[in-house]
Amino acid sequence: MTTLPHILSLITFMPLLGALVLLLFRITSRGEDAGIIERNAPSVALATSLITFGLSVWALVDFNVADPGFQLVEDIPWFAGMSYRMGVDGISLTLVLLTTFLMPLCFIASWGVVKERITEYMIAFLLLETLMIGVFCALDIMLFYVFFEAGLIPMFIIIGVWGGPNRVYAAFKFFLYTLLGSVLMLIAIIAMILVAKTTDVTVLLTYDFPPGMQTWLWLAFFASFAVKMPMWPVHTWLPDAHVQAPTAGSVILAGVLLKMGGYGFIRFSLPMFPDASHAFAPLVFVLSIIAIIYTSLVAFRQTDMKKLIAYSSVAHMGFVTLGIFSMNFIGLQGAMFQMISHGVVSAALFLVVGVIYDRMHTREIAAYGGLVRYMPVYSAIFMLFTMANVGLPGTSGFIGEFLTMTGAYLVNSWLAFGAAFGVILSAVYALTLYKKTIFGVITNPKLEGITDLSRREIIIFVPLVVATILFGIWPSLVTDITEPAVRLLVEQAAPTLAQ
Repeated sequence: MTTLPHILSLITFMPLLGALVLLLFRITSRGEDAGIIERNAPSVALATSLITFGLSVWALVDFNVADPGFQLVEDIPWFAGMSYRMGVDGISLTLVLLTTFLMPLCFIASWGVVKERITEYMIAFLLLETLMIGVFCALDIMLFYVFFEAGLIPMFIIIGVWGGPNRVYAAFKFFLYTLLGSVLMLIAIIAMILVAKTTDVTVLLTYDFPPGMQTWLWLAFFASFAVKMPMWPVHTWLPDAHVQAPTAGSVILAGVLLKMGGYGFIRFSLPMFPDASHAFAPLVFVLSIIAIIYTSLVAFRQTDMKKLIAYSSVAHMGFVTLGIFSMNFIGLQGAMFQMISHGVVSAALFLVVGVIYDRMHTREIAAYGGLVRYMPVYSAIFMLFTMANVGLPGTSGFIGEFLTMTGAYLVNSWLAFGAAFGVILSAVYALTLYKKTIFGVITNPKLEGITDLSRREIIIFVPLVVATILFGIWPSLVTDITEPAVRLLVEQAAPTLAQ
């Protein structure tokens, strides 16, 4: 395939173009024309997201997997010494592909489900896609910050406008938590620019910040990325956001937005502040093990299916931070794989909950039971993603957890033991949820005659099923892309850490 010029810009801003088209038609339409726009907005949004996914696959074909550096680089002077710099390595490209893979599924999942302000809903999601992709492609640290922070706005709107009964509270809690941490990161970024005299990420990656300064910079970045993941104890915004968000909002929140924190640790904290990363690694290990065990126990006590899966996400992201701060090749590879796997599996689980919520308009576990009688296909798909969530061999969940625990074991065997105990707990709450909803006697008369998956819903789940199984039996589809960049990352940190 011929390399497209500025392909990363095309991938990044194609959703924005679709959003602008919808906005233009929305502003200029009146009367009957407005109704036509409302009916066709989902088609425009879906087509735009599919084109974006196609462009990201094109970028993958153009990508030299053996090169650990940044590729497809674009560099255009911006202002005040900053530049519009875009580029991807194996780490960021996989996350771009995850984002563009999930977005079309979100639009299909919203088709016919969202009844009000449909055009505005599609615009918000398209804008969010542009900002998420921009985070993973930006090679100017100020440009990264702009994308990173601007992403709060469309998600705030999505939760606040199309969410549940307590949507306003959840939206503000999400916004304030993430904004507070990011303000500290902005101060750190300004300090870095003043010292290094550049905003170029590729230069900052090799700049030797003084050890004392590294400590404060690391803490400032940690404040932002820990909230974004989120890590215990700054995780409390996530269950509220998930419960109140529409199904597609939960999919993107768990599938992509949480990964920005892990990406930030990998892209900035480890290579730019290696001394501080080494010094604070024990703290991160403690917080990660607490997150894995504590939030698994909390998940077991939930009565709302969405809230259970939300706490599960916190636990699984604990494996990511455990792998990242093991700072060895196996652990980092495991962290990257876990982010991709969790992005697929958690998205699928929220969609699974959305299927029965659309039919019954409740997420209370007690309202269900015996669904296998009327929804055999749904029950089989639910089982697959439940097994992936608990790390069954043959699914993608096993690979990520196994690698991260192996990387942690190389640092301290007790870390691997704590993480393994968390895996056992995940099986307890996940299988309990499955048993209560799928098996047993139907006690709710409203469940009589509930319909199985529709054709639209099957179309949504097929790609997720394929990805979950394919990555589980052929993990090199991901690890081969990330390996050179991860090896370079280990090399960047190792000389300093060895001293």
